[in-house]
Amino acid sequence: MLDIIGAGFARTGTGSLKAALERLGYGPCHHMRELFESPRQTALWSAVADGGPVDWSEVYAGYRATTDLPGAAYWRELAAARPTAKVILTVRDPQRWYASVRDNIHPSAQGDAALDGRHDVLPHLRDLEETVRKIVWDGFFAGEFTDEARAIRAFEEHNAAVRREVDPERLLVFEVAQGWEPLCSFLGVEIPDEPFPHENDSATFREMVAARFAELRATGTSEATGAGEATAER
Repeated sequence: MLDIIGAGFARTGTGSLKAALERLGYGPCHHMRELFESPRQTALWSAVADGGPVDWSEVYAGYRATTDLPGAAYWRELAAARPTAKVILTVRDPQRWYASVRDNIHPSAQGDAALDGRHDVLPHLRDLEETVRKIVWDGFFAGEFTDEARAIRAFEEHNAAVRREVDPERLLVFEVAQGWEPLCSFLGVEIPDEPFPHENDSATFREMVAARFAELRATGTSEATGAGEATAER
């Protein structure tokens, strides 16, 4: 079960925090990318999005930490379910954060041309998109992400709630530009003799998402073709 709960929203350095936590021994660390890779994870989070009872130990079985969405949207529930876990709130300038989400994440939920056709063969990607819509776009942002002022207000209110409700001794408010020192001090571990990881800048993130969808489409197409050929031979 979880030792670290990442309460920071996507595009606040959550990919870098995931890499850092895993380097420090707090891995595996859950992240939205787990849902891309695992139909089972998508199914578990689809059930969470539907609002029924949740067994968090099942959702996070095998994970020591979580960052990014969808977990960050449920930081209260996770903090209550795991009262000994530490909470890390990654933060970023609100305007820059909004621009990053608008340019890098929101398009994939709106049929971005680079990702067209991505659901043709793999049903779990369809389920993933629906789950993200329920939790993030219709849930966290109440269907109003395209209204910049309202989206930023939701982001700031989220951060303020974490600061207000989590015991200060249990909470680290963290900017990844600060590097290893505050993170390692908070966790009580030695600082590694290597640079702090910085992952998923905007250009790299867009390329990664497009490449991953292309890979999944190709895999699904190959599987579907093979199944069709096998059927034709019968």
